[in-house]
Amino acid sequence: MEQVAAPRKIIHVDMDMFYAAVELRDRPGLRGKPLVVGGRPDSRSVATTASYEARKFGIHSGMSCAQARRLCPQCLFIPPDFKKYRHVSEQIHAIFREYTDLVESVSLDEAYLDVTRNKKNEPSATRLAREIKARIFAATGLTASAGVAANMFVAKIASDARKPDGLCVVRPEQVMAFIRPLPVLKIPGIGRVTDAQLAKLGIRTVADLEKCSLDFLQEQFGKSGRYFFDIARGIDERPVIPWHERQSYGAEETFASDIAKQGPLLDFLRDCAGRVFMELQEEGKLARTVTLKIKYADFQLVTRRQTFADFLFSSEDVFRAACALLERTEAGRRPVRLAGIALSNFLPARQRVELAAAPLFKKSDA
Repeated sequence: MEQVAAPRKIIHVDMDMFYAAVELRDRPGLRGKPLVVGGRPDSRSVATTASYEARKFGIHSGMSCAQARRLCPQCLFIPPDFKKYRHVSEQIHAIFREYTDLVESVSLDEAYLDVTRNKKNEPSATRLAREIKARIFAATGLTASAGVAANMFVAKIASDARKPDGLCVVRPEQVMAFIRPLPVLKIPGIGRVTDAQLAKLGIRTVADLEKCSLDFLQEQFGKSGRYFFDIARGIDERPVIPWHERQSYGAEETFASDIAKQGPLLDFLRDCAGRVFMELQEEGKLARTVTLKIKYADFQLVTRRQTFADFLFSSEDVFRAACALLERTEAGRRPVRLAGIALSNFLPARQRVELAAAPLFKKSDA
């Protein structure tokens, strides 16, 4: 008789309004006031995080700071301090690794933990989640919300169910009752465009999606159809992967006023190329692909990309590549609101070591 594998035990931890919470911890006099971590409200910056007091006014991350100020004139704006946030994130992730090595970091403030087998030999994932939350608060003074379930999809949804400082446990027999009422937009991988497609088909909730056959979903959505079919039944077999190598390094900026001429834009791209290449150097990586991102004043977004046979060995290489890509846009003829550069297509780690150890580590030898 075939044995049925026991359900996995996955914890999804999501820090509560992380950047804002760090700032409020360090500036207790601001507690209870609406706060946005972002740029100045008279700039084109966007909110990275809003405190719960600010959210009551309809302010959310990704909203322009100017719009946030219109919604809440008394809102306070604090520039982000990513060095500080990374330090706090390292403290939090160190706590995670005391419980399991299977930690998949999604961002500075969010991670999945597979605690099916864990370093504490604790059979209850619920007790572990409660203990992890308490450890985070003791170490950082910050609250986290956690979801506990048998897979990553349900755990993530659960962590959002009782924010802030919540703990939501969804047992295997409770999964369908928990996910059926959810709007399909809650499903990871479904954005506004796919949501609009689903709406045209009359599919608004997970329960609606569950009624669709596999053939129908594959006909409508191709390879994604299988994913939608499984998720609607609470099936998510993705493993928690403890480490992801970044696939790209980039920097971009929304300008205080539109740039109409190429000269100032080239000055920005030279600086941007230097910043991105330096970040890549710090990771000991080399890249072959340069992507240029341009957003015009009318918000039309275009990207131009080139992959080289040789690796890029200097910020000047990156800058020259970006200049060539810029010629394939309408910058200089149309005002530009945002620009950025990203590097990707890295030399594999083992080859990087071999190349660095070569007697003549020159561009001409690559």
